[in-house]
Amino acid sequence: MRVLVIEDEHKIANSIKKGLEQEAFAVDVAYDGTEGYDLASTESYDVIILDLMLPGIDGMEICKKLRAEKIHTPILILTAKGQLEDKVKGLNSGADDYLTKPFTFEELLARVKAMTRRPANLTGVVLKVDDLSLDTISYEVKREPRLIKLSAKEYALLEYLMRHANQTLSKDQIISHVWNYDADILPNTVEVYIGYLRNKIDRPFKNKPALIQTIRGFGYKIG
Repeated sequence: MRVLVIEDEHKIANSIKKGLEQEAFAVDVAYDGTEGYDLASTESYDVIILDLMLPGIDGMEICKKLRAEKIHTPILILTAKGQLEDKVKGLNSGADDYLTKPFTFEELLARVKAMTRRPANLTGVVLKVDDLSLDTISYEVKREPRLIKLSAKEYALLEYLMRHANQTLSKDQIISHVWNYDADILPNTVEVYIGYLRNKIDRPFKNKPALIQTIRGFGYKIG
């Protein structure tokens, strides 16, 4: 899953980025409202974490502009303002949730995960495709009855595929949700990581159907 953090306090922004990356998220950071709006309006994200008090364009205006442009990425407002009126204004501007500084990373992480579970086709915290399961809280991946160990990037790729089960996803779609904006992506990076996943969730289970499929000329799907 890919997250955009728009926060002008470098220490807070970098701390959030580091914490989320340890939880297998791909994270981009913008330190002012203008850069943040440019990324949010041109790149594809699963969640935006947005400070209200920003140089350039403030957080309220970013929310309004994105919603006016029919960009419905879930937005978590992050700000030092704790008054009820500020919360109401933030939510009315188009945000989905509100977290007041100071906060614990555990609460921020829980709220981000909750926002990624909101689409109607997802229920609970465990994603399932056939006999493959992925627990988004414990990060436990199983193909019954075996536990499968994945690297952080393998986990992120598998989670994205499973959240879009039975949908063909292009390489560009996969890259935009699993890797950072400034990541060093080689032409065959997606193929390499698809191969890593196949070696762990398909090839060891010779008596079961392969779950990851290549749709030639289009991309990949699971299911």
